Amino acid sequence: MAANGSGIPATGAHEHDVEELVVDVDPIWMSSRTARQIFALGEVEKDISRLLSLAASSIALLSLPQTDEPGDDLPQGAERSEKFVDVANEYFERLDSIHIAIRSSLAHIRQSRIAPSAINAPPPNFVPPPLGVGLPSADAGGASRGERGLQEERVERDAWTGILDALTRLKDARDKDEAEAAAADSGDASMQTEASTD
Repeated sequence: MAANGSGIPATGAHEHDVEELVVDVDPIWMSSRTARQIFALGEVEKDISRLLSLAASSIALLSLPQTDEPGDDLPQGAERSEKFVDVANEYFERLDSIHIAIRSSLAHIRQSRIAPSAINAPPPNFVPPPLGVGLPSADAGGASRGERGLQEERVERDAWTGILDALTRLKDARDKDEAEAAAADSGDASMQTEASTD
């Protein structure tokens, strides 16, 4: 089984190989077949950028050595043609693995039989909820809990938690000040009684 530099296999058993090759990946990407396919497409995206880099390198190697910039570090003479062959081979291997990965993903989409309604555009005049997706509203006016998005709900929850924390710290500081004031008052009162008894 051959694999390209990003861990995408260059064989037909694409999905199974992705599982074997990827060890240090967030487990969410391995939770389902669809998640694995999305992860594989992310790797294909990285491969495409590497493919473009290889194309640029091969074009630079094909140019005349006299046109090289001083900082290019391109080989000269016979080494240049050997390097071009290596880069061209890697280019075509990577192109082949990209082709296989994309075909595998398309086959997954066909096999999953995703309903066309899932990928259709939203209805006209649709306004998405601000800052995230919310729960559907119980009434037409949106007066129930579903009028806000998930992100808004989280922001509100965090705000209330922050308010509670601030009020708790303020109460603790007041209690401490009152305790110190009471201790100072009792200390002053005990000094005055000692002075009056003397």
